[in-house]
Amino acid sequence: MKDAITDARTLGKPKMLLLGLQHMFAMFGATILVPILVNSYFYEATGEPITQGVTIAVTLFCAGAATLFFHVVTKKKVPAFLGSSFAFLGGFATVANLNTGKFAGMGANEKVSYACGGIVVAGLVYLVLAFIIYRVGVRRVMRFLPPVVTGPVIVCIGLNLLPSAVTNASQNWILALIALATIIVLMVRGKGILKIVPILMGIVVAYIVAVVMNACGMTNADGSAILSFAPVAEASWVGWQGFQIARFDLTPTLVMVPISLAAMMEHVGDVSAISATVGQDFVSDPGLHRTLFGDGMATALAGLFGGPANTTYGENTGVLEITKVHDPRVIRTAAVMAIIVSFVPKFSSIIATMPTAIIGGVSFLLYAMISGIGFRNMVENKVDLAKGRNQIVMAMILACGLGLRSGVTFNLVGATVTLTPLAIASMVGIILNAILPGKDYDFGTHSKG
Repeated sequence: MKDAITDARTLGKPKMLLLGLQHMFAMFGATILVPILVNSYFYEATGEPITQGVTIAVTLFCAGAATLFFHVVTKKKVPAFLGSSFAFLGGFATVANLNTGKFAGMGANEKVSYACGGIVVAGLVYLVLAFIIYRVGVRRVMRFLPPVVTGPVIVCIGLNLLPSAVTNASQNWILALIALATIIVLMVRGKGILKIVPILMGIVVAYIVAVVMNACGMTNADGSAILSFAPVAEASWVGWQGFQIARFDLTPTLVMVPISLAAMMEHVGDVSAISATVGQDFVSDPGLHRTLFGDGMATALAGLFGGPANTTYGENTGVLEITKVHDPRVIRTAAVMAIIVSFVPKFSSIIATMPTAIIGGVSFLLYAMISGIGFRNMVENKVDLAKGRNQIVMAMILACGLGLRSGVTFNLVGATVTLTPLAIASMVGIILNAILPGKDYDFGTHSKG
């Protein structure tokens, strides 16, 4: 891809470290939000906080280790970061509220270990699809996933994430707009190192402003303090993550496994987005079977030791698009940083003081650019939207992905299962593309396919 940097070593080690730090900041807010939300589910259900498994430290360690494992499996070719998956939050909430049989009166830590057991099995389901792709070939599988399907799904990925960015930004629009404006200015006018670390600089500039505003007695829109350093003072310098081994039971497993179907569809969309961003066909090389195996196995291993499910992160895909630095080594640098930070509660607490408004301002642009990648994917593959069948496929994907805001919830063996809007959109798109006549795309014959 024109002007892209594929070997970050040419920039020198200091710049590589800055780029890695930028990727870590990009994933940090969303990654630590998952254990925070999971802890709230179990605290509300049991009255006890989670002290082992699915904590911030465990989550950061699992994200870093999962990313490194994924890169090994994918021959170090795919510049993807694996962070905490939001798809399984509904599953954690369901397990937290199980109050029958052995789960009646069960404590938070024990309950979450059974939820993680379901995550292990859900991750192993990925391996089944990976094996099918390996046996029948990616060409046959991708017949069901042409750009008229993956493009709108990528658009939905970005647009579904945007409301969370707006919610975060609304905490303090001044900080959000400062972060956003800094990034845009540096993307357009930046020179040298500032050109390739606009997101990190946006965070730094906005954080400095936040410190000044806090010192002047200003507050967020809801009256809360812009910054609070109390958790930093209480945190220790070195700490152990608090792993715990997963436990297994049929009920939590039946809650988590159906969610893996949605997560796998999101995985295909994410890999397509990364391929479109970098300009390389990762679906064929190293192969969708390898990316699925890496993601699924990483999720299973994370769950085994008390971590949440992992997924390829759109935030980092947005960073790739902005910086044009596509070297997977930078992602691995961020992964190592995440592992190191997981052992330093003090540093984790400092990063966690970042106002959510800053995260919102940064994410606003990242998520919008992901949707832009989806549109570009359709344009580059010359998707003919003058054809009625292509219009129907795209329209139904967008309608389901954006219209079904709460997804679809149903009961399965006594447990509540929710299919996310993105999962429904993916399934509807695949089915319509398969049954409607007039297919005009053949995987492998399009140079950018």
